[in-house]
Amino acid sequence: MSLSKKRSMTSTTQKVIIGVLVGILVVVAGYSYRSTYYVDRFLPKTYVEDINVSELTVEEANKKLHDHYASQEFTLKENDQEWKKINKHEFGLNTDFTSELEKIKADQSQWLWGTASLGSKQNLSLNEAAFDETILASKTEELKKELDALNKDRQVTADAKLTKGADGFEITPEVTGTKFDVDKTVADFKTELLAGKEELSLDTYKTTPKITADNPELNKEADALNKIAHINASYTINGNTFEIPKDKIMDWLSYKDGKADINRDKVREYVASLGKKYNTSTNDSTFKSSRRGEVSVPAGTLSWTIAPDDETDALIADLSKGEDFTRSPIAQGSADAGAELFTNTYVEVDLENQHMWYYKDGKVALETDIVSGKPKTPTPPGVFYIWNKERNATLRGTNDDGSKYAEPVDYWMPIDWTGVGIHDSSWQPAYGGELWKTVGSHGCVNTPPGVMAELFNMVEVGTPVIVI
Repeated sequence: MSLSKKRSMTSTTQKVIIGVLVGILVVVAGYSYRSTYYVDRFLPKTYVEDINVSELTVEEANKKLHDHYASQEFTLKENDQEWKKINKHEFGLNTDFTSELEKIKADQSQWLWGTASLGSKQNLSLNEAAFDETILASKTEELKKELDALNKDRQVTADAKLTKGADGFEITPEVTGTKFDVDKTVADFKTELLAGKEELSLDTYKTTPKITADNPELNKEADALNKIAHINASYTINGNTFEIPKDKIMDWLSYKDGKADINRDKVREYVASLGKKYNTSTNDSTFKSSRRGEVSVPAGTLSWTIAPDDETDALIADLSKGEDFTRSPIAQGSADAGAELFTNTYVEVDLENQHMWYYKDGKVALETDIVSGKPKTPTPPGVFYIWNKERNATLRGTNDDGSKYAEPVDYWMPIDWTGVGIHDSSWQPAYGGELWKTVGSHGCVNTPPGVMAELFNMVEVGTPVIVI
């Protein structure tokens, strides 16, 4: 090869090398120049919380993030419908991320812009968005007031329950209310808001009935109670029959251990009230007299008193059977609590008129004037009865001066427990008028001997004697 040719090839090679070097220098210079662009900008494909901040300055990126977060809303819903939208920023959400963006920017190398351009998306996260506690507390309190106003007149949820009706226990159906728990709603709203969530349903804070009308146990209870509540329970007292009020029976009932329970104290209280109202041992009786019309007669030996404990137990036993019944109370005394105290056969002694009648089946069978007890030993008024009949008895007692007396009589019919009775009195010169004031007895009803003989043979032991 000639020298000229060698020189030519060397010159060409040098030119190529120089060209390559120049090209490299141009590229390096261009890359370096471009790198200066990223001194204060984020590298390509840089995202913060999925927001593209590529090639933005910290200030520009902060504005973009601010605009994004400042428009964020939290939705309160009800029945899948929006009730209220809340702007998070208005509730104190901090939307200035300058310091965090500066830290992210400082961690990036401007020289890696090329690699970043060719690489995949880099998504970076911010710390949890912070809220200004003062603003948040104030705005949350305002929200609570709105929720309280919304909740004020709403229906409260109620379980199905037994109620007392006119004829027994009824199941009142459950109520699915619209009222919700405001305090819990507000507490959870704040938690969700701080956690970055975006919605909350008021329906979550409404309660649903735990017991419905078809609840088997509730229906079992109703059946058990109504088995007793539906009873037609009646009393016959003094010949009059009346029904125990159903609401009274229902008030005695409760449900325990799977069965109906009858409150003994309440039943006894009712029985005691019957005694207070009807006991003939403590209550006056109304009597239609022969001459004085309707009069009130105090209690006497013909009377009865309800035995409260025995009657309470008996009434509970009848109720527990679950069947209709009519009963007369268990009573102590000389008369039947269920029957009329006296009917149309009785002896009437009228102290005011000093007269006595014997009525047989409603008609006068005998009548006579009498002499009753003197003022110091008056004949007691009351509803009595002839509890014995005796011939040729001797009546004994004490005179006003303290001396003893023993008076034989042919016919003796005692009517009380103190020695008062009806008997013949052969020593009396006359009967009726005001003789009782001067020659009155020690309390007995003095009767003309002939009339007394008739009366003695007419009346039976047990005949009522009404002294008025």
